[in-house]
Amino acid sequence: MRAHYLQHVPFEGLGSIEPWLTAAGYELSRTAFFEQQPLPSPADIDLLIVMGGPMSVNDEQLYPWLAAEKQFIGEAIRLGKSVLGICLGAQLIAAALGARVYPNGEKEIGWFPVQILDHGAMSALGPAATELVFHWHGETFDLPSGARLLAESTACTNQAFQLGPSVIGLQFHLETTPQAAKDIVENSRDELVPARFVQSEAQILSAAPECYAAVNRLMENILGYLHRP
Repeated sequence: MRAHYLQHVPFEGLGSIEPWLTAAGYELSRTAFFEQQPLPSPADIDLLIVMGGPMSVNDEQLYPWLAAEKQFIGEAIRLGKSVLGICLGAQLIAAALGARVYPNGEKEIGWFPVQILDHGAMSALGPAATELVFHWHGETFDLPSGARLLAESTACTNQAFQLGPSVIGLQFHLETTPQAAKDIVENSRDELVPARFVQSEAQILSAAPECYAAVNRLMENILGYLHRP
């Protein structure tokens, strides 16, 4: 089995996802767009993970590789591959499927709850009514045609979606570890402008170990759902 991930900036990596993939027996490869690495054939992978990043899916003039990335994601979905998108990755899935991506009414940065709307067997998000999760985004997306909305928050309606049995998009970050949180704060602290749904650096980094353990367990649930031995 081969898992491939698309990485947009060096400070947003796999976090808690990597040890899970290793334990599950995946061969791991990546395309780091900031290093101008090529894309593989989507037919050669079993699981595609699309990571986050500070750019917009609409920034093709600044980042010309975005066009090829969207085509690649769309082809992987058409081939029936398991696909997981995180933050920018969820927006890229939406864009690859023809949905609109645009600025959200509020930036959402820090630890805020999401409300779980869909507890069907396919949602993979567990039985809780709300979950405290880590956010770092200023844009949102329309749901792709045929997608099920799984979660919402006060600041942003479309927080998670599922399309068929193989595609899940998460606007929030369940892979976050303490080191991952430090990395994104250190590289993006200019975005921490006080606002209703923007926490301070101190608030973000003071999250209890239980917060990271809880979101990482949810990520394991989702990866387990998408895993096809």
